Amino acid sequence: MPKQQRGEATVEQVLDAALRLYASSGEAGLTLGAITSASGVSSGSIYHHFGSLDGVVAALALGALEQLLKELMAALLQAADARSGIRAVVLAYLDFVQARPDAARLIHSVTADRLGMAHAREIRDTQEARLTPITLWIHAHQESGELAALSAPLIESLAMGPVVAVVRRWLTVGDVDLEEAARELPDHIWRSVGK
Repeated sequence: MPKQQRGEATVEQVLDAALRLYASSGEAGLTLGAITSASGVSSGSIYHHFGSLDGVVAALALGALEQLLKELMAALLQAADARSGIRAVVLAYLDFVQARPDAARLIHSVTADRLGMAHAREIRDTQEARLTPITLWIHAHQESGELAALSAPLIESLAMGPVVAVVRRWLTVGDVDLEEAARELPDHIWRSVGK
């Protein structure tokens, strides 16, 4: 097996073990000792591939974020107009959270937030291929007169901010009904971004 393939296999082995640990024990379960035991990979190899324990968490969170963005993009690009696009993105986000609560919890964790704040530009750059079509979609629907004439980051924030807040509350407090959110949020968000 070539060296690069062995390295990729090691990375996957560590990430698979770390995700299982996270699912069973939360962030507290993501210790170097637990990951080495669960993955069979040495701590030196983990440091070599990820730099630190935070690097493992960051890689997990980025992988989950990439999957979420992929699903949001697919939903958005299938929409016939801006209003149905907003609805599709909201519903896709909520569906992702319900189908993968551990990945959602990881994306919205304190650790992921801290790493996201420290490396926001770098993360945005790595996701540029996924984010550019969203920006182009926003501009196209602004030009057609369907979306408000606001900056793309502001449209994104108005569209996703309420969804993220509801998801965080569902993941932490548990007093939000995601079915109610799916019924109500798209129209309320549309009123803030549509024309």
